[in-house]
Amino acid sequence: MAREECKALLEALNKATACYHHLVLTVGGSADSQNLREELQNTRQKAQELAVAIRARLTAALRDRGLGAEERSEFERLWVAFSGCLDLLEVDMRRALALGTAFPLHAPRLPLVRTGVAGTAARALSTRSLRHKADRDFEVADLRDLEREILQVGEMIHDMEMKVNVPRWTVQAREAAGAELLASTGASSAGGVSVEEHTGPCDPSKALAATVFSAVLLAAVALVVCVAKLS
Repeated sequence: MAREECKALLEALNKATACYHHLVLTVGGSADSQNLREELQNTRQKAQELAVAIRARLTAALRDRGLGAEERSEFERLWVAFSGCLDLLEVDMRRALALGTAFPLHAPRLPLVRTGVAGTAARALSTRSLRHKADRDFEVADLRDLEREILQVGEMIHDMEMKVNVPRWTVQAREAAGAELLASTGASSAGGVSVEEHTGPCDPSKALAATVFSAVLLAAVALVVCVAKLS
């Protein structure tokens, strides 16, 4: 039961990490916006919540001395996959911090001329500046939180390595490398194999056409040779 729960949580973490990686690649580009920064914040926080839950379950399972050999090997595989997800998440969080700092959405803009005019236009400008200040405050706070969360993820990885010693090179995979790709392409190529087996390696109609073409070609060459000798 605990193993299936860990698998489900790890699958959710994989999806959240992949989604966060995709979102980070758009920071600083034409699709960058306030909504993107908020989506980045929500996605990384969800990934960290899942990571905390997975770490607690996997740590408790791997520190259980009564765990069977087969169960332990399965939890170790999950542990290695979980460690890889955390490493990728930390790298993407550092990339998001660097890009967010290099490409701020709301740079401070001060008016060059102060006319002192008051009225409806001035109130509209004041409301816009308040909204701009709120967005700017969110961006600054988000970058500060992101920097703190990067340190937390790094501490989590270090704490995992100290509590549970599972060298990655000792864990053996159940399937060969690229097994998923081979499985997906095997189904698509099954139709082609069946057709090839049905028709056989040699098609009689194609063989006849090739024979006729070869005979015509030889006759043409012989005719050319004869004409050349007569001339």
